Amino acid sequence: MQDSNPSSKPWAGRFNEPTDAFVEAFTASVDFDRRLYRYDIQGSIAHATMLARQGILTEPERDAIVAGLEAVRARIDAGTFVWSIPLEDVHMNVESALTQDIGSIGKKLHTGRSRNDQVATDVRLWLRDEIETIRAEIQRLQLALLDLAEREADTILPGFTHLQVAQPITFGHHMLAWFEMLDRDSERLADCRRRLNVMPLGAAALAGTTYPIDRHYTAQLLGFDRPAENSLDAVSDRDFAIEFTADAAILMMHLSRFSEELILWSSAQFGFVDLSDSFCTGSSIMPQKKNPDVPELVRGKSGRIFGHLMGLLTLMKAQPLAYNKDNQEDKEPLFDSVDNLKGSLKVYADMMAKVSCNRERMRAAAKQGFSTATDLADYLVRKGIPFRDAHEIVGKAVALGVREGRDLAELTLAELQQFSPEIGEDVFEVLTLEGSVAARDHIGGTAPVQVRAAIGRARERLAHG
Repeated sequence: MQDSNPSSKPWAGRFNEPTDAFVEAFTASVDFDRRLYRYDIQGSIAHATMLARQGILTEPERDAIVAGLEAVRARIDAGTFVWSIPLEDVHMNVESALTQDIGSIGKKLHTGRSRNDQVATDVRLWLRDEIETIRAEIQRLQLALLDLAEREADTILPGFTHLQVAQPITFGHHMLAWFEMLDRDSERLADCRRRLNVMPLGAAALAGTTYPIDRHYTAQLLGFDRPAENSLDAVSDRDFAIEFTADAAILMMHLSRFSEELILWSSAQFGFVDLSDSFCTGSSIMPQKKNPDVPELVRGKSGRIFGHLMGLLTLMKAQPLAYNKDNQEDKEPLFDSVDNLKGSLKVYADMMAKVSCNRERMRAAAKQGFSTATDLADYLVRKGIPFRDAHEIVGKAVALGVREGRDLAELTLAELQQFSPEIGEDVFEVLTLEGSVAARDHIGGTAPVQVRAAIGRARERLAHG
């Protein structure tokens, strides 16, 4: 049975009535913020170390607190720690266990700080590590894309605009587009990490503390770049959580776009790629089905992360300074965003390493839809014909091809020359798929030689961080 005596609460001195049982459970956060325990203990050890250095604690008191915190951490790691809802959150659970273990010395740990600056510090420490993990998963996915791009640098498929065949490109070039999107995502997260790496600890409840603390020293112990400049802002700021979730939303939008293409490409109608059986499922009623569940689920999870971003923005939009209980609601959307982002990246990196291409199917699709029409227009421009006139000439040639059911490369020289006498035998060199992609031989172009050069530069970028 839970103890409802108000004196059992660390803040209960001012209260005469016990907390309502439902309110106690409703306001508690320990069920989800317990995942911060390692960072809570890390921050407490640094805080105790600083207090002793400043003469606020004795060295024996510091040693007892540090040893006690490490013992609590070991019990939590081992799964033998008993979490208490009446103690509300991870902070009071850890502090209560410490006091039970080492006595009244444990009560001195909270000198010069508040749960307000404590939780803000814990979340920043946790998210800092999570960003590093996420960026490592992004890089793993990028490497899988580079391997695939290298293997398929010469593989031709149709490039689309409006989901209509536009121009032939190489599959390797397409994979490099995905790589660039992820590269921006990683840079955004690195920038987010730089901004969040500011320490709130020492801001106390909202106004700082009267004790002679050294916040620069604590920041150094915890690996922060500096302490937060303003105590009001330090305890109430959740910009870093919103910024991370915005970055996560953009990244998930990219993964959702990748998913849409994989779903289309793996369908019977396209048949461009085959996803490994280990990343697909079947149907309970249709035995022929092989469903691309992983990309579909990732596409769905993007909406979940978008929702968390809107939730965090709405959470903060009307809060006056400084800390408010509303801020407790920042953790679940942030935790869920991190969990689902890491899971999506992991499964994508694993899946892309096993993607296989149907090169003949891609090539056949690239031959449809008059994908080399622009090459014919460029050919005419090189013969001295203004581009707008060349555009009209090619449009008429395409119209003939549509009527005849033949691609431009399948029309005869005589048929092409009826639209322009400037067209010669050499026109068929530019109307081939290989000629078309090879002609885009400049940085950023789809020519296989450029794709391989871009892969080399991309590997260099990853190697140098």
